[in-house]
Order: sequence, then structure tokens, then C-alpha cells
Amino acid sequence: MPVALSNADKVLKTYYLNAVSDQLKLSSNLFYAKLRQTTTNIYGKDVKKTVRIGINGGVGAGTEDGTLPTAQYNQYEQFSLPLKNLYGVLEITDKAIRASASNEGAFINLLDESMEQVVKSAAFNFSRMLFGDGSGLLGTIESGTMPTYKVTNVQNFETGMYVDVYTPSSSVHARGIKIGDVDYVNSTIHLESSISAPEGYKLYLRGSKDLELTGLGLIFSEKPIYGVYRTKGSPLVPYMTTCEELTENEIQKAIDSVEMTTGSKIDLIICSWGVRRKLYDILSKYRYTDSVVLDGGVRAITFNGIPVVADRFCPKGTMYLINTNDFALHQLCDWQWLESEDGSILKQVPTKPVFTATLVKYADLMCYNPGGQAMISGITED
Repeated sequence: MPVALSNADKVLKTYYLNAVSDQLKLSSNLFYAKLRQTTTNIYGKDVKKTVRIGINGGVGAGTEDGTLPTAQYNQYEQFSLPLKNLYGVLEITDKAIRASASNEGAFINLLDESMEQVVKSAAFNFSRMLFGDGSGLLGTIESGTMPTYKVTNVQNFETGMYVDVYTPSSSVHARGIKIGDVDYVNSTIHLESSISAPEGYKLYLRGSKDLELTGLGLIFSEKPIYGVYRTKGSPLVPYMTTCEELTENEIQKAIDSVEMTTGSKIDLIICSWGVRRKLYDILSKYRYTDSVVLDGGVRAITFNGIPVVADRFCPKGTMYLINTNDFALHQLCDWQWLESEDGSILKQVPTKPVFTATLVKYADLMCYNPGGQAMISGITED
């Protein structure tokens, strides 16, 4: 075994682990960068958070010698969420290791290249999950014939990705199908397989169905959230409206509504690329459009002082108005290497001349105030 392999474990532990965490924050979207990461409220394999709903009812006015208001308990809901298992796998062939074993610089370059691909893939999927509902659904087949299909949410796909195909009734149709090409203009993907995928069939990241982070998609839905059922008018239901022609008034109305009903202060607006172009056109017609430099050097336009950022994974025609202080990424720990009993990180794949190392993170996203967020959808894009 080359000496370089034993040294690789030390390098992966001491250098790359911190670099991975930092790079993911820089490579992922601004929403992820602003999220508070915490190890609190974790019980076993679940996140459990007690959230106060409404205000205390034991306050009132009365006469000078009248009966005092009756003390009331605060109303609470118990949010519960299972931690999700997130993995990133690095792979290096034995041949590549041996070829670079005599040159320390070449070996470091080999690790750099491998880690770069892992971080890129992790940032892509982590950012994508933040807009999902935890189901892992990438998109649905709209039309097409083998092997090219038109899909919904084409922005969720990337060349080289492996997907599982399910029927509309959630039965497995095919697993581990590679995407050979993605046409973002025409919303089509090319599957490197001879399988047929009729209209309505659903595509999920390989092995990830119902196992992804609980993102904005669940918050802005009518489904139960964190184990709690929601009824119309509940403080757990966010502000949601449709607006074909976006206006400043419509955006301000959403901001005012969540502040009036929950006291939430919107501090970030996330939208699709086309919606941002639409907003910029609206704002620039009759006044100077302000901008601000955000963390990481990203420049964003603002709406009444609130940064507006476009994100690849935001659904088309959609604008989210959120208070990032209401969110937290609960985790057992930050990214860590999966180690064997002897403490080694790189392990040989059985029957193959290949070594792998696995990054792991047990976490999920929780919003403590779903009613304090807003979404405008159905917007005609520029």
C-alpha cells in the first residue's frame, strides 16, 4: 500500500473537512448561507421544538374594583422532524493513487480535484433541497418519447445525475438511470436508457425518495407540517397568493400582511431569474434601483431595503418573501467523515481497485414561524 494513502486520511481530517463546510456555504445559495446551524432541540434521531402560537389570553382591562383577568396558559405546538441522512462520496482509483504516490504535490492535486467534485455535487443538491418538500421529487414527465422527454422543473436536473423513475401511483418503474444531457431552453432531458417513461411518471434523485431536507415546498403547501395539521386561517399557514402581473403594491401587500398578522420582518426575497428580471424592469422604469453587496461579494437589487436574489432552484414565476431568523438547520454535527473502527477514512470498495471516502451530515431544516413567510406565484416572467 503506498504511503500516500495513509497520509491521505490525515489530510482529509485536518484540512478538507473545514474546507468542505466553508466551500458549501460559498457554493450554495444565499438562503443556505444565512441559515443558523444549531445542535439544539435534538432528541435521539429527531428534532423537537416547542413553538408558541398566538398570544397569552390573560391580559385585559377592567374597572377599579372589578374582577381581574383570568390567567391563561400560552398556546403551544410541538414540532417534530426526523433528521435526514445526507451523504457525499469521494472516489479515487488505486491506479491514480499509485501514479501520484511519489509526488506529494500531484497527490494533493488528486485529492483537490476529487473534493471539488464532491463539494460541487453537494452544493447543487443541498441548494435544490431547500426549495423542495422533502419528497425528493425532481420533476414529472410531460411529454416525449424514449430517450428524450420534456419535464417540469428542468432546473432541478444536471448532466450526469442518476435518477429513479416512479409511476404516478408511486410504484418503482426503474432505478439508477443516468441523465446524459439537459436542454434548459426546451425543458428536456435525455435518459441513457431504453426504458419508456410515459406522461405523468415522476423522477427522483437515486435512492432519495422521501428522504430529503424539508424545504420551502412543504411550508408553502396545505400539507401537515412537522407533525401538526394546518387549517385555513391557522398561524401555521403562510401568506400565499397568485399574481399574473407583478406590481410593487402586490409585493408590499405580502410584506405588510405577514408583519400585521405575525409580527414577522421579511429580510430576504428569493425568486426565479425571470421574476427578478420582471421586478428590475418594474423598479427601473421610474426610479433608481438600489443594490447591496451581500456575503460572499454577491450584489443584489433591493425592494424597500430588502435584498432580492434569484436562485436557479426557485420555481418559475415564483417569489418567496421570508424571514431567515425564523429558520434553523438542526444538525447532530457539521459535515464529518464516516470512519471505520480503526479510524481510517479511505476504504477499498470490495472486489474493486477503488477507494472511497464518505462525508455525512445528519440534519433537517425547520421554520419556527410558517405563518410569518409569504409566497407570490403565477407571475408572468420577463
